[in-house]
Amino acid sequence: MKKIEAIIRPERFESVEKALIENGVIGLTVTEVKGRGLQRGIELQFRGRTIRVDLIQKLKLEIVLEDEKVDEIVKVIQKAARTGKHGDGKIFIIPVEKSVRIRTGEVEE
Repeated sequence: MKKIEAIIRPERFESVEKALIENGVIGLTVTEVKGRGLQRGIELQFRGRTIRVDLIQKLKLEIVLEDEKVDEIVKVIQKAARTGKHGDGKIFIIPVEKSVRIRTGEVEE
């Protein structure tokens, strides 16, 4: 099993969620996060002044899948989340040793 962590723009969530559902991914965790990447934040104009924003609002999606589905789902996320501009996000793939269902105690390895 692998865990996919995708950091995406909040405004791209609906299209990513729809694409995941269309590709059979129902279970996911979504967390509001703040961060910055290579662009090191952004500058905004507010009431005639320039304001530096170092940490930008993003969403983190977490999905655990069988190994053979990971590459396909990464491509689905990438296609649905991409705008072509800086700050589109990043996808991380992490090995998962096992999962335990709390309700039943069922273990998946």
